[in-house]
This record gives sequence, C-alpha cells and structure tokens, in this order.
Amino acid sequence: MRPIRPGDRGPAVTEIRTVLTGLDLLPPSTDDEFDGATERAVRAFQQSRGLSIDGRVGAETWRALDAARWRLGARTLYHAVPEPLTGEDVRSLQERLLEMGYDVGHADAIYGIRTSRAVAQFQREVGLKPDGSCGPHTMGALRRLGRKVVGGRPQWLRESDAIRQSGPTLVGRTVVIDPGHGGTDPGVVVPDGPLRWTEADLVHDLASRLEGRLAAAGVRVQLTRGPAPETCLPDADRAQLANSLGADVFISLHTDEHANPEAEGVATYHYGTDNGVTSTTGERLAGLVQREIVARTGLRDCRTHAKAWDLLRLTRMPAVRVEVGYLTSPRDRGQLVDPRFRDRVVEAIVAAVQRMFFPVERDVPTGSIDVSELRAVVAAGAVMD
Repeated sequence: MRPIRPGDRGPAVTEIRTVLTGLDLLPPSTDDEFDGATERAVRAFQQSRGLSIDGRVGAETWRALDAARWRLGARTLYHAVPEPLTGEDVRSLQERLLEMGYDVGHADAIYGIRTSRAVAQFQREVGLKPDGSCGPHTMGALRRLGRKVVGGRPQWLRESDAIRQSGPTLVGRTVVIDPGHGGTDPGVVVPDGPLRWTEADLVHDLASRLEGRLAAAGVRVQLTRGPAPETCLPDADRAQLANSLGADVFISLHTDEHANPEAEGVATYHYGTDNGVTSTTGERLAGLVQREIVARTGLRDCRTHAKAWDLLRLTRMPAVRVEVGYLTSPRDRGQLVDPRFRDRVVEAIVAAVQRMFFPVERDVPTGSIDVSELRAVVAAGAVMD
C-alpha cells in the first residue's frame, strides 16, 4: 500500500484518526485530513509500538493501528486456525503471562499455539478448565493474581538456559542471513560520480561473504534471497522462512540513509517495545554484534535499539537487524565499497555469533576472537574423522 501521509484526505484518514482518538493520542474530530496533529499522533503511536518513526502510515503501521483497536477483555481470545487472532489485547495478555513466568515466546500479538498452551497451563494451575482460550473467567483469575516470578526476568532465564544447554560450538548451527531489500526494491540508492551504489547489492555481497565465513566454521547457512530476485520478499515471509528452517540465529543486513550527509555510523536492532518487553537473547546478540563491528571497523557507535518491526517480532530465534553505516555518508560509503572493509564487518559478525553461544561467565573480550581459528578447528575435526 502507498503510505498515507500529511496532506492526504479520505475514509482511510478518518479511520486512522478514530483509532488514535481511542488511544487518547488525538482529540475527537470529524475531520478527514491528515494534518499536523495527526502526524504528531502517528509519530507518538509509532514510538510507543517500537516502529519506525516517520509520521506516515505504511503497511506495518496500519497493521499496528488495526491491532490497537482491541483492549484486553473486550473479546474472548482463542487459538484460531488457519488465521490466528491478532491484536493489542493478545499482546497485553502475552506480556501479563510473561510477567507471571509462563512461556509464550515473544509478545508478538499473535494468539498462536504457544500462547494457547501457556493459557491452558495457567488455567490448570488456578482450577479452571484448561481449554487454552481466554474468556471472562480466565480474565478474572488473571486480574486477581500478582506476579508469579520475582527477582529476575523469567524469559531471560528461560532463553539463557536454552542457549547454555545447546553448548558453545558453532558446528551444526543454522543461521539465516537476510540481505535487505532486493528485486523491485533496491533500498538506498546513491550516485557517486560515474558509479551508482545500491543498498541491495552491497548487503547481498556482505551476506555472501558472511555465508562463506560461517560455513567454514561448520554452520548451516541459508540466505533469504539471491543477488537478483524478481520481487522483494516481505519481511513477514523472511521471518517465516527462518522459523520454518528452525534457525538458531537470524541476521538481517541493511545500510541506512539520511538527508544530512554528516549522519554516519552503525546501529543494531532487536525485538522489544517501550514497556520493557524484549527478546533477551536478541538483545544480547545485538549488543555483541554492535560492539564487535565498532571495535573492528571504527564505525561510529549508534548503539542498539529495541524495535517491534515484523522482521524481529515474528522470528522465533535471536534476531537482529544491522544497519552497517550510512550509504548517504561519504565517509561510511567510502568504507562500505571497499571489499576489505566488508570482510572486517563479516569477521565482526562471525565473532559475535560465536560469543552468543558462550556462557556469560566464559565470554571473551570484544575483538579478541580470531575468526580464522574457528575454521581451523572445523578443519582439524574433519581430518580426525
């Protein structure tokens, strides 16, 4: 869909304003114009939901607005097949269950089988019929009970234990690498004298180099696209591909852009919202990737950030999106077009993925892992076999 933006009019704008009014972000009005107040309300909504803050209503913001119509308790929630229920009420329920120590995975606003099982477990423990649906009786029990787990984040403990149990080696892991954009969507495009640099081409080259390095370390690697796909795969489909492969890690590669050519640096994103709900293993992976890239390349540190983009929200494994510099920055672009620089970025990401599987107490200093040694370990193992 074409983004709805300031200056637009029509029924769609009226619907957007109605939802924002219901969220107390906009005063009641019958106007159908996307005015300055509407833009500010959209920005506030995007910020609160961990979306890109651009003041426009594209497909992802539209879905979030549609989900925001539902408040917890307004309807009975259940696991529907093949189209599961989605909405803000589902996310609120998931967050409540996470606070109480139940395993729903990400608070992704989708009432899937994992959420249904968590509800059934809660119902069983409070003496209700364990049917996995959340109606008035289950809501009443949820309101009466406080937190079940205190003194730490239960999801952090659960995810950390899963990583610990899986062991420190990379051999046999499955990593999905997602070169952003592609096909009809080239991403950022920057003319540079007689040359024309595109984000889609640069990140595919990065992804191919990363694929080779990880494969040499014994990792099974899958890319979400080739160098010249006919169409651009939606983010939800990229996430579904990673889920279907049972990936251990998902890494999406992008470059950034800004009207100001002085904007530069690397930033890494993981799933999370402004109320503290986050993928804790994704947050750790983002921190490792960010620190390794900064240490090994000298790119400006734009830090890590929580976002609820579909790409991060719908993946069921530690997932990050890395914005490897600004293609619109002459300084960053000069480095990105250098193959030797891209190799350093790749080594940084490989080192971060390896550190992801080290127990926290056995972690090593940033920049200390020699990626070539990981290949040597695999080669030595093959010789012994």
